[in-house]
Amino acid sequence: MLEGHRERQQAKFKAAGKPWTEHGLVFPSREGRGRVMAASSVRINLRSLLKEAGFTNPEEWTTRELRTSFVSLLSDHGVPIEAISRLVGHSGSNTTERVYRKQIRPVITEGA
Repeated sequence: MLEGHRERQQAKFKAAGKPWTEHGLVFPSREGRGRVMAASSVRINLRSLLKEAGFTNPEEWTTRELRTSFVSLLSDHGVPIEAISRLVGHSGSNTTERVYRKQIRPVITEGA
């Protein structure tokens, strides 16, 4: 699925006569040849999508809220903390456990 997405992106840039530089990003900047999207552009795109989806106050949403919800949903569905850490881009589970301590479901692995 991501490979098809990447191929469409590259074809779009090639058709526009813009060179593509691979940085391994799923959602690179629109103007920028595969480069990192600016934080302000991410917020604008997010709010545009929320408005299109019918949210009443899209300007009040931030990407942080979505990230927190993502961690909560994964944890609630039993995804191991190590996998969640990788998915949110942390180098280890300690950071994930510290940052999202209120969202992570406690898991009992041993008896008392």
